[in-house]
Amino acid sequence: MHEECGIFGIFTKKNSSIDVAKLTYFGLYALQHRGQESAGIAASDGEKILVYKDLGLVSEVFDEEKLSILQGNCAVGHVRYSAKGKDLWKSSQPLINEHRGKTFVLAHNGSLMNSAELRAKLTQETNLSRSTTNTEIMGSLIAERNEEDIEEAIKSAAKQLKGAFSLIIMTNEKLIGLRDCCGFRPLSLGKLKDSYLFASETTAFNLVGAEFIREVEPGEMVVIDKDGLKYSRILPAGKAAFCVFEFVYLARPDSDIYDENVALSRQKMGGKLAQEHPVEADLVIPVPDSGRYAAIGYSYQSGIPYGEGLLRNHYIGRTFIQPIQSIREDSVKIKLSPIKKVLEGKRVILVDDSIVRGTTSKKLIKLIKEAGAREVHLRISSPPVMWPCFYGIDTPSKTDLWAANHNLEETREWLGADSLGHINIEGLCSVFNKIPAGDFCLACFDGKYPI
Repeated sequence: MHEECGIFGIFTKKNSSIDVAKLTYFGLYALQHRGQESAGIAASDGEKILVYKDLGLVSEVFDEEKLSILQGNCAVGHVRYSAKGKDLWKSSQPLINEHRGKTFVLAHNGSLMNSAELRAKLTQETNLSRSTTNTEIMGSLIAERNEEDIEEAIKSAAKQLKGAFSLIIMTNEKLIGLRDCCGFRPLSLGKLKDSYLFASETTAFNLVGAEFIREVEPGEMVVIDKDGLKYSRILPAGKAAFCVFEFVYLARPDSDIYDENVALSRQKMGGKLAQEHPVEADLVIPVPDSGRYAAIGYSYQSGIPYGEGLLRNHYIGRTFIQPIQSIREDSVKIKLSPIKKVLEGKRVILVDDSIVRGTTSKKLIKLIKEAGAREVHLRISSPPVMWPCFYGIDTPSKTDLWAANHNLEETREWLGADSLGHINIEGLCSVFNKIPAGDFCLACFDGKYPI
C-alpha cells in the first residue's frame, strides 16, 4: 500500500528572513514517506513563480544551487508516489496554470471519483486533451472559470469535484489550502514566527520548528495573504470519512491527526490485538518499521517480552539494479534480515500492519523459521484488506487482494504461520479517544464507500 502524495506550503511577509524554498525542502523531507517517485517546489516573489521538479527523492532532486534559485516569500512543495507504476515526469507536481492571465500552481493529495467525466467535459469545452492526472484536471477547471477573483474560481471549481482532495494553491499574492467535504486526506495549518504553513502531516511542522494551529476542516478553504488568515466553508458539510489507514500505516508515528498521536494509536491497536488474539509465546517482534508500535503495544498488554528479530536495511534507496537469481528468489532479504541469535528456539509473535497480496508476509515467516524459530504466530493490527481504495492510496485490484479471495484458515496455511489473527473493525475504532468510529473511512475493510 502506498500513499500517493505529500504537500507542504508556506507564506511569509515580504523581506522575511525565512528562506521559503529551503524550509519547504525540509518540510518535504519530513513527508518523504508519502511519496518517493518525484519531488517539486514552486516559489513566488510576488511577481513571478518559478517551479523546479524532477523524478527522485527530495534529496536527489534538490541541492543548494537549485534551492537558491527559488527565491520569494511564498512556496509550495510536493512529493508523489505514482499510482499503477506511472512515474512520468509530466505527472510530477506542483503543476502550473493560468487564471484570467495570472499564474497559479497547484499541489494535490487524493483522488477524484469523477475524473473521467471531468476530463471529457474539459476536452469538449476547452480542447484540453492534455489533462491526464487529477491535479491537471483540477487546475484546468480553475483556469477556465469566468470569475475574476481566483478564490471565487476555486470555490466554483471545487463544487464540481467528487472524491478525495487536499489541495494547496499558490498565486503571486496568496497561499490557499482546502479539503474535500469528507476530509479523506489530512491537511494541517501551522505558524512559524510571522509565517503560516500548510502540511499533510504535523511531522513537517516538527522538523521546521513551526507551531501547529489546527486541522483544515473538511469542506473548508483557508486563504493566507499579506493581511493574515481568512477562513470560509466552500463545500457543504458531508459525512466525515477520515482515512483510518493513515493511523494504521501511512502517517509517520510522530504525527498528530485530530489530536490523536499516530504512534500511541498504533500501540493501542497492538494492545487490542493482544486482547482479541492471545497466544502462548516467548517473544514479540515487529515487521520494521511499520509494525513496531503495534508490537510494543502487544508486548505490553500480553506481558510477553518485546524484541527486534528482523533488521531493516535503510540504505537500499530506489535501486533499479535487478538482483541476481540467488537473491531474487528471496528478494525480501534485500530489505529485511533475520537475527538468528534472537530467534533461535523461540515461539515468535510477528506483528505487522496489514496483509495486502500476502507475498511479503509469506517470505518473512519462511525467513524467521529458517533462522531457527520454533513457531511463528502472525498478528495484524488492521482488519483484512478486502477492497481497493479509490481515495488516494495505490492498492491492487480486488482480484489481487489476498483476503478478498481466501478465508482466514486458507491464508494462515498459505503463509506458513502457526496461527493468524487480525484486529477486528470494532477493536480498531475503539482505540481512538477523539474520533468517533462513524467518522472514519473503512472502505478497504468493509466495502462501504463513502462516495
